[in-house]
Amino acid sequence: MNFALAHLSDLHLPIPAGASRPLTQFTGKRLLAYLAWLRKRSGNVRPEALLADLAAHAADHVAVTGDLTNLALPREFAAARDWLARLGPPERATVVPGNHDATAPVPWERGAGLWRPWMAGDDGAAGPRLPFLRRRGPVALIGLDSAVPTPPGSASGRLGEGQLARLPALLEAAGREGLFRVVLVHHPPFLGPGGWRRALRDRAALREALARSGAELVLHGHHHAALRTSTEGPAGPIPVLGAPHARRAAREPAGWLLHGIARDGDGGWRLDTAERLWDAEAGVFRTARRWTVRISSGAGPRCGSRPGAA
Repeated sequence: MNFALAHLSDLHLPIPAGASRPLTQFTGKRLLAYLAWLRKRSGNVRPEALLADLAAHAADHVAVTGDLTNLALPREFAAARDWLARLGPPERATVVPGNHDATAPVPWERGAGLWRPWMAGDDGAAGPRLPFLRRRGPVALIGLDSAVPTPPGSASGRLGEGQLARLPALLEAAGREGLFRVVLVHHPPFLGPGGWRRALRDRAALREALARSGAELVLHGHHHAALRTSTEGPAGPIPVLGAPHARRAAREPAGWLLHGIARDGDGGWRLDTAERLWDAEAGVFRTARRWTVRISSGAGPRCGSRPGAA
């Protein structure tokens, strides 16, 4: 059975009309983020073009690794909920929050809680602190929330002791079922571009949990680039893949990743990935690169250079 999993991240959907009122919302980091959005909004790919390309490839499931909003305004969360409904029903789409979704503190019920149907685990639980486990065909989607409010100048994330304590049991349960375990998190488990300012603070603890309990794949966003690396698992490296910015095409081409997951002949797994990038001249998405990773016993060969593990 081949399972097609689309991965997109860092959508930064358009700020809905009227969301900026009252202007008293624009203080501190939210004001800085708004000024940055004004500078960068030109040239973005229309959400409709992204939806059309996703629909043309008819993935079995879509994973979104955060940053649906720009300023974490309540009306942005509501607009993002409506966009998620267009992306697919909760049975076919999953989301985790990103740091822009925590630009400023927002009550759960007016913020990411509006996305609860796309974050609820098989047990129906979804709250301000994850993780969750969702089984879809041969795949187990395990979502983590690394989004926390931070001071101006910082875009770091944190999982916290509670999520890290609950994660191993979910990984091990899905592993016993023989599922292809995909961990979804906005911030990657390594230092990336931007260094500590943009890093997951408890990344070492996340790597330790993966090394003990295993996974077949980690998907993240945050750095607006297609990144390929790995982290150690109980039987070898686990692929770690980052998606590009799904809409912003000013510096790097916007894009998304399409993963084909299938059982391999030796009893392991085969992961075929296609990178879909925006061709601004033609006004369409095109496949820019393809690569394959074979994964056996919960780990696979290294799929790229490994960044510093600090």
